[in-house]
Amino acid sequence: MILLKKNKPLLISIIAIALPAIIEMALNTLLNISDTIMISWFIGKEGLAATGFCNEIMFALIFIFSSFNTGATAMISRLYGEKNYPKLNKVIGQNLLLNILIGIVIFTFSILFTKEIFTIYDISPTVFHMAQIYFKSVSPSILFMFISFASAASLRGAGDTKTPMFITIFTNIFNIIGNYCLMTGFWIFPNLGIEGAAIATSCARFTGILIYLYILLKGKNNIKVRLATMKVSKEILKPLWRISYPGAIEQFALNLSFIAFGMIISKLDTNSEAAFRILISIEKISFMPAIGLSIAAATLVGKTIGEKNIEKALYTGYTASFLGALWGTLIGIVFICFPTFLLGIFTKESIIINSSVFTMIIAGITQPLFNLMIVLSGSLRGTGDTKSVTIITILRVWCISIPVFYILTIFLDRGLSGMWIGEIISFIVFIPVMFHRFRKQKWAKLEF
Repeated sequence: MILLKKNKPLLISIIAIALPAIIEMALNTLLNISDTIMISWFIGKEGLAATGFCNEIMFALIFIFSSFNTGATAMISRLYGEKNYPKLNKVIGQNLLLNILIGIVIFTFSILFTKEIFTIYDISPTVFHMAQIYFKSVSPSILFMFISFASAASLRGAGDTKTPMFITIFTNIFNIIGNYCLMTGFWIFPNLGIEGAAIATSCARFTGILIYLYILLKGKNNIKVRLATMKVSKEILKPLWRISYPGAIEQFALNLSFIAFGMIISKLDTNSEAAFRILISIEKISFMPAIGLSIAAATLVGKTIGEKNIEKALYTGYTASFLGALWGTLIGIVFICFPTFLLGIFTKESIIINSSVFTMIIAGITQPLFNLMIVLSGSLRGTGDTKSVTIITILRVWCISIPVFYILTIFLDRGLSGMWIGEIISFIVFIPVMFHRFRKQKWAKLEF
């Protein structure tokens, strides 16, 4: 609290950028929650499990290959602090072009190998069939998301978190209404079940990219994309690659771990699979706001480095990280005190609720550490030191979280709680390591 009192202007700056991002993350969380509730109620636990496996694959592909956005945000925020707008727009244009090209490749791969992708899971024939139906219809949105993520990263890097927030509000409302109409056959719309949910999602994301492209082409806050800015330049691509490739490795390792978690879960029964999806959806209430703080931290840390104010960059990271831990503590208390109520929002099946209460309490204990790690990672990424974040993430997840989860779940029959116990241990080990790296300020010597 003393840190906050001494840095009120800094706190205001963090909140001013973080709040729209937090609202955006919260809206995305609410969308995921509404999807989970509607699929659970209108289609059932098989549909819930199917969409969960689909989203694991889809977001793994997107986050791995959209890692250029990490480097772009770091470069844009620093260039914005330097007021080097011509180079800033070149970074935005080339990052957008790269995302479009990669998005086309990933979309094509997803369509051609839909069936083969889901053979990695040990799931029932019903879930397997529903997953294929959903994935084929939602695959076009992969390209749309690449464009949206690149556009949003560019605006956030320049400190504009409000525009992505308003676009998210519009697309989420579109998505929820579309889900209801196409999943239930409301009014003149056909009842397409799980396929309807996928179509609504794709249409909503398409409207989002139309708005983003209009803003970038028209120009806002010294940001304006032209064909000339999309011309390939070694001057831009070399530092963009140097900063971004560790992020690609990190996302590959992280999303591969999500698939590994899913494979372990798939060895349990369908009730456990459905419970896992519900628990993850509830947990997003906690870490999505932390992602908003992480975005603010990365933006402000990069900007202050561009302004040659290293001390302010350091205190920005500390302050944002403290806010993340504070939020995690508050939401963790809610998880611990009201597990049955929260679980009951997502499912009416008592067997799922009763078997998930203990895991929900363990997840609540995890939240302060989880949120602190998210924001601290964002601060370090904002400096351009993406290599350190990558190494720490890989060691944390693959050397501790997954082995502990596998042993506790498969060999000791501890159920889903093993995942969160593994997370707690990994955070206790590696949060001090990340703090040490940030405090040493080796990132101050990085050049773009």
